[in-house]
Amino acid sequence: MSALARLGATQQRLLRQLLMAPEGCSVEELCERLRISHNAVRQHLSSLLARDFVERGQARPTGGRPQARFRLTEGGRALFPRNYGLLGSALLSALRERYGAAELEDLLRQLGHALGSHEVAPSPQASSDEVAQWLATRLDQLGYEAVSARHGQEQHVEAFNCVFHALARSAPQVCRFDLAYMEAASGRRIHHMECIVRGGHVCRFRVGAPLAKKPQDD
Repeated sequence: MSALARLGATQQRLLRQLLMAPEGCSVEELCERLRISHNAVRQHLSSLLARDFVERGQARPTGGRPQARFRLTEGGRALFPRNYGLLGSALLSALRERYGAAELEDLLRQLGHALGSHEVAPSPQASSDEVAQWLATRLDQLGYEAVSARHGQEQHVEAFNCVFHALARSAPQVCRFDLAYMEAASGRRIHHMECIVRGGHVCRFRVGAPLAKKPQDD
């Protein structure tokens, strides 16, 4: 279920009205368009403001008291579906045809490593269980619906939402991006134990030994 679908029907309608009004809407305009009371509009706006989906826009002069207006934040706009998969799939297909599967995998590995290197990694003294918990939290923030779960004597990371699912089905090399990102972010070797694309129930990862540091260039 999308984040937008988790909201109530009236809040969804309110957000759609704001989506179609780049300069924002007043409470009065929302009352008229949604056919609900001022009090109801204000209650829904308060909830959406608290969740950072809506913000106060520039007030409009009316000859008397300026009329407050409300508009979508970037977070509010992000609630509405965006089809990046179509473009991503076409790009991956073109790259694979031009450079081959091995080169595509290497490129995705480099991209994952570059992005993961910007993360503040756990302390080198952190245990594997602590790293798994940290990594699960970070992946969950990125939309993977991830948790840390016990498997035998180890704590693994389980991701229930493969954010690149459609891309990974057409280009399995995409999984190298995830692994490289996690390794660079955590500073640990990451073992891919189960994969949704390959028929698994979740994408499951085991945290391994610390990665060897590369010698610094003089």
